[in-house]
Amino acid sequence: MSAVLVAVALSLVSAVAYAAAAVAQERLASRSPGAGTLRLLGSVAWWWSVGLNAAAALLHVVALKYGPLTVVQPLGALTLVAAVPMGARLAGRRVSPVEWRGTALTLLGLGAILVTASGPAPDDVLSVPEALAVAGATAALIGVLSRPGARPGLRHASASGVASGVASALTQTVTVAATDRSGPLLSVQVIGVALLVAAFAAGGLLLSQTAYRGGLGGPLAVVTLANPLAAAVIGLSLLGERLQGGPAGVLLALAGGGLASWGVVLLSRAAPRQEAADDDHPVAAVLALVPGSATAEPVLVPRPHDPGHLTTATR
Repeated sequence: MSAVLVAVALSLVSAVAYAAAAVAQERLASRSPGAGTLRLLGSVAWWWSVGLNAAAALLHVVALKYGPLTVVQPLGALTLVAAVPMGARLAGRRVSPVEWRGTALTLLGLGAILVTASGPAPDDVLSVPEALAVAGATAALIGVLSRPGARPGLRHASASGVASGVASALTQTVTVAATDRSGPLLSVQVIGVALLVAAFAAGGLLLSQTAYRGGLGGPLAVVTLANPLAAAVIGLSLLGERLQGGPAGVLLALAGGGLASWGVVLLSRAAPRQEAADDDHPVAAVLALVPGSATAEPVLVPRPHDPGHLTTATR
């Protein structure tokens, strides 16, 4: 089995684990929308999601040893593809035709990207100055995206995706440098970049948790797109990675990116529409149903055509 196939297989399993963690985080955020960091640290459910993220990250690290960023990172979009049926299953509904269509477009686009991005295993790494420059620019961008203002969920999701993508690029540097037998295992470069990886990985996790307070689909779609974009910029500009096929390969990759992006948009819009439709149901609107409510409170309302008489109704 070639190194690229190993990277793809590991990335697929990693995507499923990330999807399970995202669904767990979204459910926790919906139940406790105002929970702070200290309260999350005391939640067993939170630590389960952290464990899933850690397992997914470990698989991702190994994948980065065998495959370039331009291959491994786009496969992260499969996290959304896996999270949609998981979320639908937990919500007690079926996956809609729009969601299936979004899944097909995402997979088709990813296939086109993988054809052009299937290069050799990585052998170049970021130098310490390059890693520090990338970390500084990323920290500044995250600060801008995390500022108070409108639509914090999508902005925090963008910050989370960028942090995770940069963490992946730095992780590849640590993995390749640590396994290079020409130098010491725990060099200054390896230790310093590993600390940056830990900081960005933790920051991305916390930012995604706050982003999921507004739902799963939209924020996860933004994370899914921002993550490979940030990593691809670093891989193509600093690590010498290239797309295969020349100009035709670039056009194919752009077309694949467009298809995958449209698929992600469809996936992100499908679940909220279903939820909105449920909220607009006439019975739910009249009775003001609250999930989990077992009792109805009687109120007095005028009887039709007879304002002087009152009858009981429920709410």
